[in-house]
Amino acid sequence: MARIGILIVAYNAETTLRSVLQRIPQPIMDKVEEIFVFDDCSQDATYEVGEQHKQSIGADKLSIYRNPVNLMYGGNQRRGYQYAIERGLDIVVLLHGDGQYAPEIMQDLLTPLETGQADMVMGSRMLVPGAALRGRMPLYKFVGNRILTTLQNLLAGTRFSEFHSGYRAYSVPALRQVELADLTTNWHFDTQIILQFLKRGYRVTEVPIPTYYGDEICHVNGIPYALNCVREVFLYALRDRWRVRASLPSASRPQK
Repeated sequence: MARIGILIVAYNAETTLRSVLQRIPQPIMDKVEEIFVFDDCSQDATYEVGEQHKQSIGADKLSIYRNPVNLMYGGNQRRGYQYAIERGLDIVVLLHGDGQYAPEIMQDLLTPLETGQADMVMGSRMLVPGAALRGRMPLYKFVGNRILTTLQNLLAGTRFSEFHSGYRAYSVPALRQVELADLTTNWHFDTQIILQFLKRGYRVTEVPIPTYYGDEICHVNGIPYALNCVREVFLYALRDRWRVRASLPSASRPQK
């Protein structure tokens, strides 16, 4: 049986973290080895909420860590993945502490990894037509996502429905082959790591996930984020795309 961990990245999530933890389905709780929350030096009581939840339920599988300094979004993921590697896990799921992604459907992300059909699984809000807008994704975010994803697909030679979901699951042995320390600490880390998997010929697939936008605060500066994402894919197209595509059998190429 695969050793599974859940990485929860959290920043100023004192009002949502407890709910995110409580919403993880019991069958998932039963089989995961550890849930590790990395609080990125929040300015609120995120860490304390996590500790209180751990004590209230006696969660022997729950670990709460607080970064002594803010590592930023990409840096916090890097630390979490390194932790999963050091623990010798087989699979790690990335979940956000703000409640934007649904823990209830986590098994959908795990199944392709558990059955050996993928090395990375991305939850997509765009696979089901209209679902993102019904989930209250702001129109400007929806339009921006579609335009940016289309451009990234053209450059990378992929057919993903979106590049920008933060709900993902990874093969830890595959992560071990990625030079995590060379990746950005910023928001476009999510694009970089997709490209790292593509560059190495790993199988990347998507599964549909529900969209939920509530009162969470978005910390992303949209224009620099978009420019960074396009730059990274452009560099991938120049240096790696054609070599990767030529070396892969069709069954190993990126798929939905």
